[in-house]
This record gives sequence, structure tokens and C-alpha cells, in this order.
Amino acid sequence: METINVSEYMAQLISMVMIAGFMAISPGADFVMVTRNSLFYGRKAGLYSSLGICAAIWLHVAYSIAGLAVIISKSILLFSIVKYLGAAYLIYIGWKTFQNRSDIDIAPVSGSLSALSALKEGFITNALNPKTTLFFLSIFTQVVSPQTPLVVQMLYGAIISMAHLIWFSCVSVFLTQPRLLALFMKSKSTIEKLVGGVLIAFGIKVAAS
Repeated sequence: METINVSEYMAQLISMVMIAGFMAISPGADFVMVTRNSLFYGRKAGLYSSLGICAAIWLHVAYSIAGLAVIISKSILLFSIVKYLGAAYLIYIGWKTFQNRSDIDIAPVSGSLSALSALKEGFITNALNPKTTLFFLSIFTQVVSPQTPLVVQMLYGAIISMAHLIWFSCVSVFLTQPRLLALFMKSKSTIEKLVGGVLIAFGIKVAAS
């Protein structure tokens, strides 16, 4: 069994931790879905939705690992296309996030949402989100090299998955406290501009690398 030198991948590990954090907190369909379920169905629904997102991340991790090998082995041109498309997408969503001035507007609903239904909603929302797909293809391939062992790549997947679970669980808990919700909405514009600026900067870095 091959011994893995952890220090050899420390730079990649640090980069993946930072990327995982920004991936989790960047605004999108996952945030809106967790917000909806937390506000209208309660904390339990929000937490199970977060767990569904966490599970769906592994689907993206699986095809990213497989796709990386295929792209690199078959065509450098295809790899370059993915890289620049990913960079352009990051800059685009970063700019849209930076300019965003809209508030969350979700129509009230009634009834209850079972734990299984909430988990399914979280999973499907993340799994079928094309932005998440492109995000993984553009980010995961910039950090993971062809020489990175599979077990290390799986560790990176676990980091991304746990980052999403922790973030969205915190969002659910946060949103179910009315006084904290009011404070968050006041800071929403600042958070959007911060995340948008980071995404733009990272997109430029990806394109220039």
C-alpha cells in the first residue's frame, strides 16, 4: 500500500478548505431553498435540507474526479476550454452577486414538510443545479492534479461536503431566530458584495494561471 506524504498536499489542502468555504457561502439556489424550508417549515426541515445538499455534493465530486482524468488524458484543449469557461462563469456570477440588490421573496406556504421530503429537496436542488456542476468542473480541476491520490481527492470531497453541511445548518439555525434574521437582512448587501468580489478575483486568477 502506497504511503501518502500529507505535507506534500498541504498547499492543495489549504486551497481546498478556502474554496469549500466560498463555495458554500456563495448565494444561489441552495441558499434560497434552505431559507424557504427554514422559514416556513421550521429548523428541522432546514437541517434535513442541509443534509440533502451535503449528500448531493458527493455526486459532483464523483464525476469531477472521473471527468478530470478523462479531460487530461484525452485533450489538453478540452481541459483549457473547461478552465476558461469556468473562469468566465466565476467572473459572471461574481459580478452578478456584487450587483445584486434583490431581497429574498418567497410566497408563504402552509402545511408541513417531512424529514425525508426536506432531505430530497436539498439533494435534488443541488444535484440538478447546472451552476454547481460548472462550479465543480472549474474549481476542482484547478486544485487537484492528475498525480493526486484518489484518497486525497476523496478527502477534498469530504471537506467540500462538510463545509456545505456546516454552513447551511448554521443558516437554518440562524434563520429560525427572528431577531438574528433581522440583523442578517440588514447585512445581506455587504455579504453579497464581499462574496462577489472574491469570486471575481478567483475567476481572474484561474484564467491567468
